[in-house]
This record gives sequence, C-alpha cells and structure tokens, in this order.
Amino acid sequence: MIELHKLSNKCKYALRAVFELSLRVSSFPVKIHQIAESQQIPSRFLEVILAELKQGGFVESRRGKEGGYILAKRANNLTVGDIISFIHSNGDNGSLAEQDKTDLIGSYAFSKLWQSVSKAVADIYNNTTFADLVEEELAKRKKYVSNYVI
Repeated sequence: MIELHKLSNKCKYALRAVFELSLRVSSFPVKIHQIAESQQIPSRFLEVILAELKQGGFVESRRGKEGGYILAKRANNLTVGDIISFIHSNGDNGSLAEQDKTDLIGSYAFSKLWQSVSKAVADIYNNTTFADLVEEELAKRKKYVSNYVI
C-alpha cells in the first residue's frame, strides 16, 4: 500500500497522463506533446511512462501523422489504484506500516495504526476511477465558468 506522499514523480506523472487521456476521451489519439504540455510533464519522461502503461495494457498507441495515445480501457473501468499498483509493482511500496520496526513501547500500536491508514488510503485509490476524477474536474470547471449574459 502506498501513501500519497510516498508516490514517486513517475507514478504521479503516470496518473496525470491517464487523467489527461480520460479527460480527452475520444477515438482520436492524443499526441505526447499535448499531454506533456497540458499536464506539465517532461516529454522524454512521458514517453517512457506511456511505453510502460502500454505494456501494462492501460493505453494503446497509434502510429502515423494522426497517431498518439488513447486509453485501452474505459475510464470508468480504470482506477487510480490500478495505475499506482502497476507503476510501483517492481519497487518498494513505501508502506507506513513498515516504518516502525523497533521494540519500543507503542511500536505494535503504531504499526497497527499505520496499517489502518495504509488500508484506508488504498481503499480510496482502488475505489476512485478516472471517470470519477474527470467528472469532478468538469463539475468544478463548470461551476466557475464566467457568464457574460447581459
């Protein structure tokens, strides 16, 4: 289980790239430079991340002049937890529960606390789809759109 403050930049960028593809849901591929610019992700790093996400079956790429990336799954079938688990599957998971390995008084109690926190965070990640995030973003934008009606 991974806490937000433990997410690597690579993982945060992967989440933002998938969010951008979810936001632009269409049959037209999105070019890397469009994703990079919109989400302020270094293009070279984004290329590596998208290649990994493609291997994981999260995105598909299209070649050619009209090429780019699209989601391989519908945004409502893709959770934040899916991406985090995939990106961090080869590395240390950074769990808070592993931080207290001493024999000090209270170590067990704190270890249980960190496990509960980690589980709660993981539950949020695993129950939040990219469709949920897009819906929330669009609702916020709609709420603050200027109205020039006279």
